[in-house]
Amino acid sequence: MKLLLSSLLLICCSISFAQLSVQNDAYVFVKNQYVYVTDDVNIDDADSKIYLREEAQLLQGNGTTGNSGLGQLSVYQTGTVNQWSYNYWCSPVGNNSAAFGNEDARVNLIDDATGLTSSVDALFAGGYDGSASPLSIAQRWLWTYQISDQYLDWVFVGATGNIKPGLGFTMKGNGTGSTGSQLYDFRGKPNNGTITNDVANGLNTLIGNPYPSAMDSAAFIHDPANQASINGTLQYWEQDGNVASHVLQDYIGGYSLFTIDEFGGIITNTPAVFFTYDEQDNVFSLPPGPGGSGSKQAVRYIPVGQGFMVEGIAGTPEAPAAVYTRNSHRAFAKESDGDSYFFRSTTNDSNTSETNEPIGIQYQDNGLPIIPEDYKRFRINVDFSDDASQYTRQLVLNFHDSATPGFDYGLELIRSESYSSDAYFSLDEKVYSGQAFAFEDALGIPITIDIEQQQPLRFRIFDIQNFGETQGIYIHDNVNDSYTNLRNLDYELNIEPGSYTDRFEIVFTTESTLGIYEFDDTSLNIFQDNGKHQLTVQNPNSLDIKTIEIFDVSGKRIFQSNVDTIESEYEISTLQLSDGVYVVNVSTQTNTKSKSQKVIIKN
Repeated sequence: MKLLLSSLLLICCSISFAQLSVQNDAYVFVKNQYVYVTDDVNIDDADSKIYLREEAQLLQGNGTTGNSGLGQLSVYQTGTVNQWSYNYWCSPVGNNSAAFGNEDARVNLIDDATGLTSSVDALFAGGYDGSASPLSIAQRWLWTYQISDQYLDWVFVGATGNIKPGLGFTMKGNGTGSTGSQLYDFRGKPNNGTITNDVANGLNTLIGNPYPSAMDSAAFIHDPANQASINGTLQYWEQDGNVASHVLQDYIGGYSLFTIDEFGGIITNTPAVFFTYDEQDNVFSLPPGPGGSGSKQAVRYIPVGQGFMVEGIAGTPEAPAAVYTRNSHRAFAKESDGDSYFFRSTTNDSNTSETNEPIGIQYQDNGLPIIPEDYKRFRINVDFSDDASQYTRQLVLNFHDSATPGFDYGLELIRSESYSSDAYFSLDEKVYSGQAFAFEDALGIPITIDIEQQQPLRFRIFDIQNFGETQGIYIHDNVNDSYTNLRNLDYELNIEPGSYTDRFEIVFTTESTLGIYEFDDTSLNIFQDNGKHQLTVQNPNSLDIKTIEIFDVSGKRIFQSNVDTIESEYEISTLQLSDGVYVVNVSTQTNTKSKSQKVIIKN
């Protein structure tokens, strides 16, 4: 059905059109519902309007004509009121003109809402601070970011700089309160169809949801073209608004990480470092550190106006690859239903999902997603406490038969930011906050710990899903060869500065349960030097050694050396072995002296 409108149309339930044309001084007012248009939307004349209110949204189909018109679509979104805190944005509209197709956005397309349908242009301040009423936006904090990993590469756009469709931008709030929200009225030609932005391997680009509707993160992440161009982790910025400063060194913030499986049933996410849980798994804020008081975790649907970082896996700055958003990624999902969540500082407005249970994926009381029964999961909180600050890095482990030893797109989280003291998984020189494995009792999963200065360190686990009550989950400290079942006890120690790549690992059995026994520790010493790619067996008491064997975690023998002469030390190259956990077994001619020990090989 094609609708040509020259008078008021009030839409209180969802409705579909093949094309929608609004002319003269007519307007379409949509409340709490969606309008679906198969092809183009023409808001022909300057006085023609489409108003989307109370989370109403516009969805469009596979038509190729493109939107046009001198009139405007108006859609609301709320950001942080705090004038010191950034939100990441992406405009759902571009410049309105009679031309067909998407056009560049500008921040001066944002209006200050003065009534249900009335508005005035937002003002722009030249100093550091904006104001909430009348709405005045500080131009100093309006920036874009594309294809870089350097802070200096932010590009200033101000109020009138052009912003490509789909490219994100930063904007600070406009009031002095640490809570509350600021209403923004985006007015222009609604974006539609396939939109591309440049990405490059190993570098970040700030993009976002470019439509006046929600966007399904599963459809976006698993779009075949995007699987070839981005790593599948969405990075949502959150900043502590309690710090009243515009000085970069004072900023307290970080990225919440998010990915989702192809079918939208498995959300894998970790919060910014300043968000953690107490012993009863309740959320609480840590004292200010690199984080502060973060509290947000993304859900499946990306709301109107939301910006986020992606990291490319293809292309170069000179010959970039492309990341795509399409109409097929769009969905009708409301923040008030908990289906989507805009990343802003803590608010007290009704347009949040903090007290709502998201639809589709089921959530626990602590806000974390429940996974299907054929998956296993737990989270590790690594608590740091140096002289200046206290904070927590959360890591997550997924287990499923479909997981591979390599990168599992949509199940693993690759992160771009790390602190001087931090925790992470590592694979192919990438830093991970979440990994996935096919579960085996003999698994050993190394955790790298970087320590800037001597401090207490603590490992905790929670969100344990689909593990039997008797299944141990241990942190193995290779330095003192201790095993701590984190289901029963936190592991705490005081640690010296350094980068510990092979000291700590998560395991599911102890040496005794693997059938590994030690005899006369002072007679044989076994250690792995990954810097030299070398396994060393020290034999200070000149024992008559018969064999040195290496087994993988499945029990398969992958190396055997029959020893003919008595030496004080034996050296074996491990350069040809794959990264992983192995068991080294040394036995004597008489078998009266022997030793077996796990080692982590990382080439």
